[in-house]
Amino acid sequence: MPISPSSSAQAAREVVARRLRDLRKTAGLTVTELAVRCNWHHAKTSRIENARTAPTVTDIRKWCTACDAVDQAESLIGQSLHAESMYTEWRTQVRAGLKALQGSEPRLFQDTELFRVYSSTLVPGLLQTEGYAAGILGISARFRDVPVDDSAEAARARVERSRVIHEPGHRFVFVIEEDALRHRVCGTDEMAAQLGYLLTAGALPQVSLGIIPMSAPDRAQWPRETFHVYDDRLVSVELVSARLKIAQPAEVTMYLRAFEQLRGDAVYGAKARTLIVRAIDALH
Repeated sequence: MPISPSSSAQAAREVVARRLRDLRKTAGLTVTELAVRCNWHHAKTSRIENARTAPTVTDIRKWCTACDAVDQAESLIGQSLHAESMYTEWRTQVRAGLKALQGSEPRLFQDTELFRVYSSTLVPGLLQTEGYAAGILGISARFRDVPVDDSAEAARARVERSRVIHEPGHRFVFVIEEDALRHRVCGTDEMAAQLGYLLTAGALPQVSLGIIPMSAPDRAQWPRETFHVYDDRLVSVELVSARLKIAQPAEVTMYLRAFEQLRGDAVYGAKARTLIVRAIDALH
């Protein structure tokens, strides 16, 4: 798996790498001696110890056996799998189809009390109508060469997942760039329905909807990558090639700071509704 662009994912890999290196040194083995015992080239040992290559489950078991530390194998395997789960390529996630992806983390949605979502390009998934979601997911299916285009079914599943907005015990803070209201990712009627729904959803008591005007002066933050913050514990960032999960406290804090600054750049209430109505009028 390629090295993550986030230091949190790479830092987690480096922790595993250090533990493996310490096991080798404690056992009194050189890089070459461990490689011989594991039946692989010594360069592989170096790549693993320098966190350039992620060890497989089999690699870790062989390593621990060679170092007479079999009792540490399961702990290391769990730590390594966690590190790799931070950075997941979309091509891996969509193998079972786009519909399955919509329900891949049900506990995350149910367990989160405060959702913070910033989107620079699209209406956030939790606020998407079925027609708009089908347009987005159809583009995704074509771009990622999904074997079976189930974007219509995935759109229905996404809307079903979004019912969490109406369940008690959750609060939602959305910050959207005005540009996101203008991108034609579906038909005119579907786009109008989507923008109309924003007027309704933005009025819900559990929802705060802020829109950053394109003409906003003296911004505290320039438009950033789309990201979701779940309470104060996890950030999910959507990249072209992968989804990145960030749990390192220092990085989560940085995203929270950016979110609050973006939130301060936004307008709310009547001013936000005016921007949505203007986007509706621009459809015709």
